[in-house]
Amino acid sequence: MSVLVRFTPIRIRFRLHRLLVCALVVGSVCASPALAAPAGEAGSDQRAFALEVEQAGGPSAASVLATLAEAKVQQSILDAIARPAEATKPWKDYRPLFVTDKRVDDGVAFYRSNRSLIERIGTEYGVPPEIIVAIIGVESGYGRNAGKYRVIDALSTLAFNYPPRAKFFRGELKQLFLLQDKHLAYPLDELKGSYAGAMGWGQFMPTSIAQWAKDEDGDGRIDLWNSLPDIVASVANYFAAHDWQKGQPVAVRAQPAADAREINPASSEPVYPLQQMEAWGYAPIERIDADTPSTLLKLEGERGPEYWLTFKNFYVITRYNRSPLYSMAVWQLAQAIAAGAATPAS
Repeated sequence: MSVLVRFTPIRIRFRLHRLLVCALVVGSVCASPALAAPAGEAGSDQRAFALEVEQAGGPSAASVLATLAEAKVQQSILDAIARPAEATKPWKDYRPLFVTDKRVDDGVAFYRSNRSLIERIGTEYGVPPEIIVAIIGVESGYGRNAGKYRVIDALSTLAFNYPPRAKFFRGELKQLFLLQDKHLAYPLDELKGSYAGAMGWGQFMPTSIAQWAKDEDGDGRIDLWNSLPDIVASVANYFAAHDWQKGQPVAVRAQPAADAREINPASSEPVYPLQQMEAWGYAPIERIDADTPSTLLKLEGERGPEYWLTFKNFYVITRYNRSPLYSMAVWQLAQAIAAGAATPAS
């Protein structure tokens, strides 16, 4: 996306040149009145995008272009997405970022303060309350850090200035415009989120809001910033929709045999019956049904390699964030919160 530029004599000459080019090209997209650039000069990809949004039932192309003209390219967003913690840190360094005493204590306090709501929704959706609380804790520190970037800035920066994932973020930006005035509780240009455009306490992307967010308080709007019922129900519904298995295991440590087979699974999807993993030399330290689908996760821990057998529910957590490190952090934080919440408050 082009940065908004004030008019100068050079800019005026450029605009006159562009008008001449457009006049010579019959049927050119730039000749369409609906796609006339507003105050800033839109690129051809922005004009095509604006028309795509309009044709999908969203705001007019002119309105989309006007909004994009006010968006700002943020270099800090491009810097941040180039170095996510999941891709740059081993487990021994990643875990301390998310599973901390403070986050556990805050999670226990959050659970206790909202126990009736969290447990009601957890029961309704078949998702453990501690998983819901842990997600909110990892994603936003229980609402204290839901993001500082304007969502329109984040998504437009990545949609038009980050080629490796431009297609993905263009789809999210399109969905943001389609959500406008239909589901969101606040005007589009006021929405704040992460550097990737994730919003609210649960850090939902626009497509996730469209598919899984819930208006639990029944006010006709989805408010992932200030409505705790909407926030909790949206997280719970995300897990239910991705087939969380109530009462089933998430992950368990494995004790590898000296002659254990080398296994390097391509993903966290559980594709091996547990008895097969045991035959290959990875015995769970807890009793789990031998037919349970599983896979192996090897982590670089503080005291050396850690071997984990992970199951369908672990895979479901990776649907929220595809990093297995993220999923393990959520799981371990959830366990600590559950243990703390079960202890009477002093």
